[in-house]
Amino acid sequence: MVKFDYFYGGHVEMQDAGFLATPVAERNLSEELLASSFSEAKAMAKVMDPLGYDTLWMSEHHFQSEGFGGIPNVHMTSVYLAGVTRNMNFGAFFSIVPAWHPLRLAEDFASADVMTGGRVRFGIGRGYILREVETLGSPLEDDEANRDLFEEQVEIVIKAWEKDSFSHRGKNYVIPADGMHRGEKLEEITLVPRPLRRPVEFWQPIASGSQRGMDFMVKNGIKGVIAGGTAPGGSAEKTALRWKETLAKAGQEVEIGERLGLGVQIHMADSEEKAIEEARPYFEEQLKVLAPLGMIKNLSEYQIEATSDSRKAPSAGLPTLEDGVAEGTWICGPPRKIKEELNGILERFPKIERISVGLGGLAIPPSVIRKDLEWFGKEVLPEFREKN
Repeated sequence: MVKFDYFYGGHVEMQDAGFLATPVAERNLSEELLASSFSEAKAMAKVMDPLGYDTLWMSEHHFQSEGFGGIPNVHMTSVYLAGVTRNMNFGAFFSIVPAWHPLRLAEDFASADVMTGGRVRFGIGRGYILREVETLGSPLEDDEANRDLFEEQVEIVIKAWEKDSFSHRGKNYVIPADGMHRGEKLEEITLVPRPLRRPVEFWQPIASGSQRGMDFMVKNGIKGVIAGGTAPGGSAEKTALRWKETLAKAGQEVEIGERLGLGVQIHMADSEEKAIEEARPYFEEQLKVLAPLGMIKNLSEYQIEATSDSRKAPSAGLPTLEDGVAEGTWICGPPRKIKEELNGILERFPKIERISVGLGGLAIPPSVIRKDLEWFGKEVLPEFREKN
């Protein structure tokens, strides 16, 4: 049974977007506006809660003074949102594991799980912004060191949740600390509290597509999230087939889409053409934000620079929203078009577990996101809930 979610990146309402809008580095936002990510998430959750969505996922971000990610602690935010809703779940797409001590991460999630009665979900990632990860004391540019740290941290979180007491000695952590406690040598510790529902379901993006990453996920029972590329024969299908093969090598036979979630970005209007024109500046703003961070593949240095220059951008051969639609990363149009595309996705990925109809929504004004959520929830989602 597929669940429908939304992924909100934590950005705030801005007055302009696109190549002709304010350069990212020049956005000077008030503290009040930067803090509005929480009220925006609350407003989205209140729209989603009665309509049958399963989970509102949020990004963990730090030091985002430009306004593109204002939620540093998703678990704390989830407790806040659970208090103003009745049915929905909340989770992180994704907790930046290297930005945490693994035991604090395990404690925070477990505490939120207990306080919400089991309504939080767990997503993990390695981070991708130097200003965040390295400022908080962990490696990022040294990819191998980042991955080594991440894998050890995840191992510790799993031990802390699944064992009544445990110890760990690794490259980065010795748990518990060497020493005495009440006159006896410390041998093991117990995490307090532990999550209500164990084992905890882990979700992790399949981003780089490295075999080491996939093998680690399969070994530890972690489910994968594929962002975009859902068109027939596209990148999502290729990744899902590699995922299926990796599971098979580990002795786990699954159907295509099993143990996976997919993400697409919807925007709704009375016609596909109108939706595309409305969404175009949001797409351009996403390029401005993400390209300099290395998150848009296959761009030259000139193209990356052009995303920040309104004179160069139109002739730099940059990706377009039409490309995103053709690739199946964006779905734009009226309810009929959205249903058609989602039915195609479900035919190609018959065992998919989750579909998020937001990919962070970066640069889409939260007021617009709420309208999309309500329209989708009232005129598209009921059809798929009936099928389930």
